[in-house]
Amino acid sequence: MEEKNNPLPGGGKREKIAEKIIVALDVERAEKAADLVEQLTPPFCFYKVGLRLFVACGPPVITALKDRGAKVFLDLKFHDIPNTVAEAAAAATMLGVEMFNLHLGGGREMIRAAVAAAAVTAERAGLPRPRVLGVSVLSSFSAETLQETGVGRDLDTQVVALAAMGLECGLDGIIASPREAVLLRRNFGENFLIVTPGVRPAWAAADDQQRILTPKQALQAGASYLVIGRPIIKDPVPRQAATKILAEIAEKKDGV
Repeated sequence: MEEKNNPLPGGGKREKIAEKIIVALDVERAEKAADLVEQLTPPFCFYKVGLRLFVACGPPVITALKDRGAKVFLDLKFHDIPNTVAEAAAAATMLGVEMFNLHLGGGREMIRAAVAAAAVTAERAGLPRPRVLGVSVLSSFSAETLQETGVGRDLDTQVVALAAMGLECGLDGIIASPREAVLLRRNFGENFLIVTPGVRPAWAAADDQQRILTPKQALQAGASYLVIGRPIIKDPVPRQAATKILAEIAEKKDGV
């Protein structure tokens, strides 16, 4: 077994790949989150704090992770009236997170309020402005689920329409299933981020995700960052799982 903090095998190429992976700390104890960060850093440096960990531990868990040198993606998917979301965006900015997200279904006024609040708060506090991302259609949704919520569009049309609105309102990027990454790049070019959950290595279970690709396929499709949680953190040896994922992405097949 590899010792903690030893470089992963494969050298620079795998380290570059690791920079594109955000490890989802979907646990409920700050101690467990800190232990995972200790095991996985380096080469990973970017970690997601979602609803489970944030509700259980609150803002101090972000401070603790930042003190360890981690970059933080705050995945709370804000969706409320514009003023409330603006205040939440300001609070997230003050925590020093590198990235946070909101539901595009909240509409233009809400999106613009969040983007403006993040920018103003960062400038006043002398902090880097966090990147603000919009959630299009959850990666757990199927076409049937979308219909159940009253949306008459098909999945692809809905993703493109919401992404267009979000980017027009000043968002830095879109959260989308890896299967929509090609579609988004084709429609909107390269000058925005695509962050993809719903990524599963070839050897991992799909769990509750519906529209998945492997990590390598998602990067080839145009994803900027991959969010990977359960295949790493649920493994008995998380660092070993991380090594396996990086090896799978780096492997050359069919001339790739």
